[in-house]
Amino acid sequence: MNASDLFAAVTKYSRGIIAVLLVLTVLVGAGAPMVEQSSSLDQFQSDSTAAQKLDYIESNFASGDQNQTTVQLIVRDENGNVLSKGAMVETLQLQQALRNNATVNRTLANETPTAGVANIVATVAIRQEQATELRKQGAQLQRKRADLNATVGNLSDLLNRTREIQREYDRLNRSRQRGEVNNSTYRQRANRLESQFREVRSRADRLLTDQQTGRFVRLVGQTRTLQGNLDALNASLAANEINRSTYAERAAQIRQQFRQVYERGLPGVLRGEFASLRESGKQLRQQRQQLQNASAPTLEEQIQQLQSMNESEVESTVSTVLSEGGSGPSSRAFAFMPTSYDPGSTQANATMLVVFQTQQGQTVQSMASSTIVESQTAIQDIAKQQLDREVLVFGSGIISEETEQSMADSIAIVGPMALVFVVLTLVIAYRDLLDILLGVFGIVAVLVWTFGFMGWFDITFNQIFIAVPVLLIGLSIDYAIHVFMRHREERAEHEGESVRQGMSVALASVGVALVWVTATTVIGFMSNLVSPLPPIQDFGIVSSVGILAALIVFGGLIPALKVEIDGYLEARGYDRKKRAFGTGGGALGSMLSVGAVAARKAPFVVIALTLVLSAGGAYGATQVDTSFSQTDFLAEDPPNWMKDLPEPFAPGTYTAKANLEYVNENFLRQDSQAQILVEGGVATPQALDKLEQAEQTAAQKEDVVVVLSNGEPQIRSPLSVMERVAARNESFNETLAAADTDGDGVPDRNVEKVFDKLFEVAPQEAKGVISRQDGEYEAARMVVSVKGGASSSTVTAEMRDIAANIQGGGLTATATGQPIVFEIVQKQLLDTVIQSLLITLGATFAFLMIAYRLAHGSATLGAITLLPVAFSVSWILGTMYLLGMPFNVLTGMITSLTVGLGVAYSIHLSERYTMELGRRGTVREAMRESVTGTGGALLGSAATTVGGFGVLVFAILPALQQFGIITALTIIYAFLASVLVLPSLLTLWTRYLGPDEAGAAEPNAAVASGRTEVSED
Repeated sequence: MNASDLFAAVTKYSRGIIAVLLVLTVLVGAGAPMVEQSSSLDQFQSDSTAAQKLDYIESNFASGDQNQTTVQLIVRDENGNVLSKGAMVETLQLQQALRNNATVNRTLANETPTAGVANIVATVAIRQEQATELRKQGAQLQRKRADLNATVGNLSDLLNRTREIQREYDRLNRSRQRGEVNNSTYRQRANRLESQFREVRSRADRLLTDQQTGRFVRLVGQTRTLQGNLDALNASLAANEINRSTYAERAAQIRQQFRQVYERGLPGVLRGEFASLRESGKQLRQQRQQLQNASAPTLEEQIQQLQSMNESEVESTVSTVLSEGGSGPSSRAFAFMPTSYDPGSTQANATMLVVFQTQQGQTVQSMASSTIVESQTAIQDIAKQQLDREVLVFGSGIISEETEQSMADSIAIVGPMALVFVVLTLVIAYRDLLDILLGVFGIVAVLVWTFGFMGWFDITFNQIFIAVPVLLIGLSIDYAIHVFMRHREERAEHEGESVRQGMSVALASVGVALVWVTATTVIGFMSNLVSPLPPIQDFGIVSSVGILAALIVFGGLIPALKVEIDGYLEARGYDRKKRAFGTGGGALGSMLSVGAVAARKAPFVVIALTLVLSAGGAYGATQVDTSFSQTDFLAEDPPNWMKDLPEPFAPGTYTAKANLEYVNENFLRQDSQAQILVEGGVATPQALDKLEQAEQTAAQKEDVVVVLSNGEPQIRSPLSVMERVAARNESFNETLAAADTDGDGVPDRNVEKVFDKLFEVAPQEAKGVISRQDGEYEAARMVVSVKGGASSSTVTAEMRDIAANIQGGGLTATATGQPIVFEIVQKQLLDTVIQSLLITLGATFAFLMIAYRLAHGSATLGAITLLPVAFSVSWILGTMYLLGMPFNVLTGMITSLTVGLGVAYSIHLSERYTMELGRRGTVREAMRESVTGTGGALLGSAATTVGGFGVLVFAILPALQQFGIITALTIIYAFLASVLVLPSLLTLWTRYLGPDEAGAAEPNAAVASGRTEVSED
């Protein structure tokens, strides 16, 4: 069955065609409600090495951040001070309000739900008071120790005095034994010595309690005995009763006993006091250790602390916390301050509060869950109610909500506008209500088929699919215009021809062109399958299905409906003959004839000018940038006239993009990080040396790395974590110091033991930078906070250089992270542009040459038909360069779209020309009839398509606005190329390679006469 027979079947079996296609429309359309929506950027990521390593990090570094998302609240007060006591108390009270809200609270991270400068200032103030109290207790213990030591010293003096008295007593006894003193003198002296002994006891009584005095008296007795033994030993030596060796041995024993009395006995007198002192000292040390390891004070305690302080005390603490060179919590405070903050100042007009939320395994860039969206919306509302100051709220939930809202708002605004524009255009072109209604019905049917296909095949509706309805509206109406206008022309030329006969001839004459247009357009869209980005692949598939649906609907259903309806009306006396748009002369006909006139008078001049213009466009094409970033999908706040639209067309308020830009320019972005994954033998001194060098190198990359206002780059690695833990944990500090023999802060031995200790004392922090599997250390990572506005290409180049320096010696280093993954997507977008263009041009070129060879006996006619499209590709790319438009996920498809859409105009004109050439006999008449007949239909279809895409300029999404502008220009260029350039190319083809030279076969009689007999039935 040839094409004529196939299209004749549409008119012959019109009622059956209507029934079958309506049933299919219902069945396929049943899938439309199953279409899901997503605004996630993760879907654009391909399976690159960087993406794989990022997945590895999220799976193996259990720091908790892979299950967290952050909300950044920027508190601004241009005329005030956000570091004042009142402002910080309000910030703490805002945190309390967030925790008290059920919607927000269920998403908060357990350990540290919120963090900001106010928390650090209040915590430091509390710690300072606690430290002051501990110092007071320490001073009291020192005084007690000093008093006890003084008492022991006094007792020691009393024992010394006891020994002196005992020596005199022993000498007195020896003198009496030798008869040197009489009894009376002896008693006097002995009584005096006993009185001195009593004086020692009396002095001890004044120093000691009764129990302590009893202990001391025993020591006095031991001392007198030992001293007596020593005196007797000295007397024996003097009398030569013992030799010196025996003397020395016995004297040493006595002196040892004396030392025990003094060193153990004397403190033993105050043993209870010394035990109490030791216990108090132990408790004090425990309190100090607890203070070092203490968890953060509660919000209530922080609020009470700041409220209890006066303004000067708060200012003093703020100055301490935010002083340059601060350590511990103070060093982390700068992460919440603007990068332009002056360290030590107690004045600032902006600060940041971070809220940490759990998101059940989703990454930061993933589409936020409904729970996260609801909670962050609640955070925004609470912050604005709680604070008198301006608050900017920035988070993945807010972004996700605004992105999806912008998609919905864009459809709500653009969809009706496109439809209204198309209807208005059809009113001008058709000037017939029935044809307009049939066209609109056909568009709806095509959309039903397309979205039904998406639902049945589980294809998610994302940002770039907003262009699909507009695309299909424009292309579908093109089919209708060509069929209806050709039908009108046929009936106008042949008086008395029935509706059914006219439609049969119209479909036979334009049907092949429609099939070829569909095939080439599908080739253009399907070329996107070479893209490694899944959404672009899906876009190509869905668009191709939509175009096929358009061919079925407007090549079958709508013509069948028109045959039945027009036949019914004419049978009842209504005249359904209408004049085709662009025919009948007039200004429009003259305008459309410009290309035909130029082709007759100066075809070479037209082609020369076209080549010059195309060469300029080709140069501009090489200068077009590529972009893939979050801001591509963030809407700016719509103009006021849009907000004044009635519901449901009025768009919402959009702040995420402005907030994102403000955060990028002034603060540390919590979600903007590059990472270096190091795999292999990381528990070695060599690996740590390389990590240290990498940190130092990264710190110098000030063009991409965030440097806080205190001059410190934001870099986290095993080394920085070990340094931070050592500052607060004495046992780990000892382990680290023992492994660091040269004192440079990097362990040079026993690295595994250091890692083991780190996992023991700070497991969560250790897991954030070191991966341990079954006791083996297999990977480490370095996290570098990069500037939110930094170029992804620069970040990628810098991080890859750092990774390359780590590589080697049993280590594998890979640069990854969101900026690097996005840069890979950008390169893949550029590859998609080039590859899809080459594939589309190549496949379309081959298809047209084969098709025209089979249909008209001239393969060169296929090449000639494609040439204007190739020219228009260079024009549109040059225009993108002049307008400063980059290739993004939407505009990156413009080359394949230009070929796919643009070739339709050339095919229709070429087909009409070859047909008219056989019917009219001369090139001049054939060209004039083609450009005024088909050219009018082309103008109508171009107008509707341009209008359909042009309304995308009113979309909320910036990428859609760009896509609408550039696609509308693509249609204009394709139309101009077909009616201005193609006539000259066809003229030269006819002159040098036409039917006679190419040996083309004569058209068959049916086509030549434009008649195909079809029965009324």
